[in-house]
Amino acid sequence: MSATPSALDALVSEIKACRICLEAPTGKPLPHEPRPVVTASATARIMIVGQAPGNRVHLSGQPFTDPSGDRLRAWMGVDKATFYDSSRVAIIPMGFCFPGNDAKGGDLPPRRECVATWHDRLMPLMPDADLILVIGRYAIDYHFARLGLSHFNRPTLTETVMVWREIFEASVTPRILVLPHPSWRNTGWLKQNPWFDADLVPRLQAEVAARL
Repeated sequence: MSATPSALDALVSEIKACRICLEAPTGKPLPHEPRPVVTASATARIMIVGQAPGNRVHLSGQPFTDPSGDRLRAWMGVDKATFYDSSRVAIIPMGFCFPGNDAKGGDLPPRRECVATWHDRLMPLMPDADLILVIGRYAIDYHFARLGLSHFNRPTLTETVMVWREIFEASVTPRILVLPHPSWRNTGWLKQNPWFDADLVPRLQAEVAARL
């Protein structure tokens, strides 16, 4: 049974008003004004769990409004209208705000405050989300731990994604599909791992289509 929409809506409103990482941070405060980005509904059957918004998403306020989003939608086999239909697709990054850049210009890790404050409260309110697309190490660590799948965690992300079939079969409700980040920086990785497009992407598209 789905959670009461009002309960989930109230929590999402709290998240979108969150200023913890600026006003009561763990470590250094967020280097800019918070702008939490999350989409959720009590009816969504597909949940996308990425790392944290990048600068473009911080500016737009909408998840995956960048080339990574174009690639992810292509992997899933969906158009933008479907992707942004929160009644069918929830997008719950591990960090809700753009964390800022490191000294080399890359994105910092997701803020720890998000998991500590919000995620354990959010997950039970979306029981209909029976397919979770887990993107990247931080998402893998959190969801594997909460679902009893940590024994599938491998030393590298590539090794973990390579056992995606075993992970999918071991996870029942929800089903888990692990993905590399859809960043265009991973184009070389995709060329080196053709099994991803040949095997995992068709299964991903079939599972997504079955829930839409």
